[in-house]
Amino acid sequence: MSEIHPAITGVILAGGRARRMDEQDKGLIALEGAPLISYVINALSPQVQQLMINANRNIESYAAFGFPVISDQLTGFLGPLAGMAAALQRSDSNYILSVPCDTPWVPKDLTNRMLEAIKKEQADVCIAHDGERMHPVFALINRNRLDSLTAYLSSGERAVHRWCRQQQFAIADFSDQPNAFINVNTPEELNAAAERLKSATPHH
Repeated sequence: MSEIHPAITGVILAGGRARRMDEQDKGLIALEGAPLISYVINALSPQVQQLMINANRNIESYAAFGFPVISDQLTGFLGPLAGMAAALQRSDSNYILSVPCDTPWVPKDLTNRMLEAIKKEQADVCIAHDGERMHPVFALINRNRLDSLTAYLSSGERAVHRWCRQQQFAIADFSDQPNAFINVNTPEELNAAAERLKSATPHH
């Protein structure tokens, strides 16, 4: 069972331009008959007290999922950090937990592990690691980091990993479930994800 943490607001980042997907809105692309973002909602919503969706277009379509939709305060599709900043501005939780909208296999214990790591290291930011590489868009961020994040964006910087490295940060180890972070960036990856879902579904 996932434990719900009242101190954490989940934010699903769906604000990107999706250049490699012909600029289609990735969260709304169908994967095996359901919008890609719905897989993320189903995995993340039981793990957090509140859930927000960060989107910069198709706001009504995203609002139909029943969660608050927030847009970047800074215009121009500035990337995941702008969505994280918007969530920190809108949330009254101690932490936000950001997850991209195009990862259908979000770990069921994502929140628990991230929170455990951030507290153990007494850090302000925690990033997921699949055993081979970091996934900085899967980030647990203390609300006290908002000023730092805003200043970083205002300086023209965009790289998530670089900002994270400037913070007191922890790493949550997910090397036992590396496939949880597979994301869908291209039509080919969408097909591969559909095949994977089909093979994982038990046939009666």
